[in-house]
Amino acid sequence: MKRYNSDFILILVTVVIMFLISMLCIGGMFYFKWAELQNVVPAIKIAYQEQMNSLLAPFLLALLLTLGLCIPRRLFPHGRLYAFIILLGLTGLGAALAWGWREALLWILIISAVLQAVVLILAASGRRLKFLCEGYWNRLGSSSVHLGLVLFCMDFFLLDRWNVHLVIFWISAVCIFIGMIITFYAEDMMDKLRSRKKSQKFIDRC
Repeated sequence: MKRYNSDFILILVTVVIMFLISMLCIGGMFYFKWAELQNVVPAIKIAYQEQMNSLLAPFLLALLLTLGLCIPRRLFPHGRLYAFIILLGLTGLGAALAWGWREALLWILIISAVLQAVVLILAASGRRLKFLCEGYWNRLGSSSVHLGLVLFCMDFFLLDRWNVHLVIFWISAVCIFIGMIITFYAEDMMDKLRSRKKSQKFIDRC
């Protein structure tokens, strides 16, 4: 029997969740047009929007859990990883029951951001973590991009807090930009620098 690794299963689950989210969004848009909700009073529109948000929230929570797996899986072995995911899910569920789905999703994003910051620090220090990509600069760039993406998602929950929103947005933009530069150009730049040093040493010897 063919065995599938955890990466394949994680990708498959993520695709299924994103497909369900897409179907829910498309269905919601068609129903909005079919029921002619654009012609009703604003209170009904707001109620419909809140209802759709409530339907979408569990799928978003599941998506954050699956996408968040790529962060803690670099720190924990499989046994502890599953325990961490269960604990994170229960924490998110408890936060949702206590404060609502919005706060629960924000809480999960905060935990993911803290973990990814730890991953970035460890990757920068040269620690051997579980990455699919090889090379110091690729790992460092990937960690920076992941942190930027998590912060970018978190920024959507902080739009009503203007000062915090701008700070988080620019930090996420800088992390993504620097991560992209490191991932795609740092290795080549280091190779060119090494070749120049070798050429200079050869010239000095001559």
